[in-house]
Amino acid sequence: MSRQPLGWYVRRLRRMSPTELVWRTRDHVRRTAWAYQQVKPGEDGPAPRRKRGELTFGATLPSHTADAVPEEARKAVIAAADAILAGRLEVLGVDRDDLRSPDWFHDPITGRRSDPAQYVFRLNHRNEEIVGNIKQVWELSRHHHLTQLAAAWFLTHDDAYADRVAEHLNDWWRSNPFLSGVHWASGIEIGIRLISWTWIRRLLNDWPEVTELFEHNELALRQIYWHQRYLAAFRSHGSSANNHVIAEAAGQLAGACAFPWFAQSSTWRADAAALLERELDANTFPSGVNRELATDYHRFVSELGLYAALEADLAGHPLSQQTWSLLTRTLDVAAAIVDETLRPPRQGDDDEGMVLVVDPPIVNNWSAFVSLGAAVVGPASWWPLIPPTATAVLAGSLVHGTQSDRPQQRPEHFADAGITILHSHDAGPEIWCRADAGPHGFLSIAAHAHCDALSLEVRVGGVDILADPGTYCYHGEEKWRNYFRSTIAHNTVEVAGAEQSVWGGPFLWLRGATGRVRRYAVDGGTQSWEAEHDGYQSADTPIIHSRTAVLDHGVLRVEDSLDTTAAVRIAWHLGPEVTVDLDGAVGRLTWPTGTAIAELPAGLSWTAHRGGDDPLLGWYSPRFGQKVPITTLIGSGTLGPDSPAVSTFRFR
Repeated sequence: MSRQPLGWYVRRLRRMSPTELVWRTRDHVRRTAWAYQQVKPGEDGPAPRRKRGELTFGATLPSHTADAVPEEARKAVIAAADAILAGRLEVLGVDRDDLRSPDWFHDPITGRRSDPAQYVFRLNHRNEEIVGNIKQVWELSRHHHLTQLAAAWFLTHDDAYADRVAEHLNDWWRSNPFLSGVHWASGIEIGIRLISWTWIRRLLNDWPEVTELFEHNELALRQIYWHQRYLAAFRSHGSSANNHVIAEAAGQLAGACAFPWFAQSSTWRADAAALLERELDANTFPSGVNRELATDYHRFVSELGLYAALEADLAGHPLSQQTWSLLTRTLDVAAAIVDETLRPPRQGDDDEGMVLVVDPPIVNNWSAFVSLGAAVVGPASWWPLIPPTATAVLAGSLVHGTQSDRPQQRPEHFADAGITILHSHDAGPEIWCRADAGPHGFLSIAAHAHCDALSLEVRVGGVDILADPGTYCYHGEEKWRNYFRSTIAHNTVEVAGAEQSVWGGPFLWLRGATGRVRRYAVDGGTQSWEAEHDGYQSADTPIIHSRTAVLDHGVLRVEDSLDTTAAVRIAWHLGPEVTVDLDGAVGRLTWPTGTAIAELPAGLSWTAHRGGDDPLLGWYSPRFGQKVPITTLIGSGTLGPDSPAVSTFRFR
């Protein structure tokens, strides 16, 4: 989809409150009025108002920190940096070889290049025909590849790494003056860049040329100032005040604390700290689960809060104990919901967004996240043991003290978020099951939610058996975006061909299903969960879907029912390592390390689909930008209050 149709804008407006409409009107007027402040490529623009005296950077790493980095982590950092020096890097599933001298405006997927001189607020960054795939264009300009190079210099003092950092930063700063081009279109990108620059300056602190790159470099001073001025003027509000506003506040706080060089720095710091604390609280359930109910965004928001809180502490302006307690709860959640291989659930959207990249990014970045949490707030007694990463060692060296008042046992049921983890406690590979019965995302647009009410996600020994589909894409491929968010793409029940929740665009929901856990119980080795959702209330006859899941000594029994008789499709999506021999309503599941028997409801007609386009079924996204075929079992027929459907999976 090249651009949003007029109807999308109408639907988007209808999801806004009157207060938000007023704010957006004022914001539009400001964006139009600021056109005269644009600095075009080749121009310098006005110099920022600086504080008097010598500019200094005080938030440095303790001496000998590099010596504490484990050898394996050290080797991995250097190997990744060497690949970047050679011009190679994977960016959101795309292998790039142009990193020696990148074009910051070129999209390698579509081949399109946006206009660097265009006033940002006259440039439609949602129009793929103009900017290409905006996620690809933006990702490199988060400068994560430069934090990796800076980390390699910190560990080796090989100037080749620092020289490349300086070359790329100066080129980016020259190419992207204030309000020119697509890299000024999103506050989240601006906030993350400030965090990256903070850590680049910190990691290169002992490099002889570092002050020439930052403190004595007019390009750097202007950009650090412009980035914070932008964030102070253009905040996300209302229905957009999710992870975006947290990234903006975190970046502003980090920048104002690490680079307090400007007349407005104290005001920016105080305002950003207040905003961050307020929005972290608004975006987080009391249990510590992120309200967007998209697992990867839970990690992303927690990391943003942690890195910003570290900078505030270092600057002598710490955030409140309440905020540190909240961040600690988010980390306890992270450690609690993983399977035995330290993989988290795959709930909702996942675009692999990172805040700080020092270690080479890995598909399972959750273990690195938990390692960071262990270094910053300390692990609870029940946390899994995770080797420290280079990032954890560096961040942990800046922290003094640990957080108290932790759960005494691993929590498995988060009632406010509707997330329940059932898992086996007997010998053999862990049977891990996520059951979902929470709200449909956060705020009126629920941007990163999926149609996954009452869906189950099951693994055995870390292998996906009943798999969540993942995300695959955000922009440009409407049918795929819609499929990976759809009801039939999840392990749940589709009623009368309708969606549980109604979307109005790639990041816009018009109506969302609300789940409710009716019962959760643990009795010895048996765990049971009962829930319902109201997603089909818009039909002529409102229909409630109820589901019970019981995990008992290696057997998972799932019972589905409706309060009104209706046509249904029940979907069971098998993981990419699973093959199936389907005989009527019985399937023998096989994967490299195990087997299982699936006894499916005989009253339904069962068919297998794999990597199909018509209908679109049988797909799995292992990571953002990638999709692979899987086998999906679809049971079609009728379901009602007196004819429940029972699916039994025998894993032991």
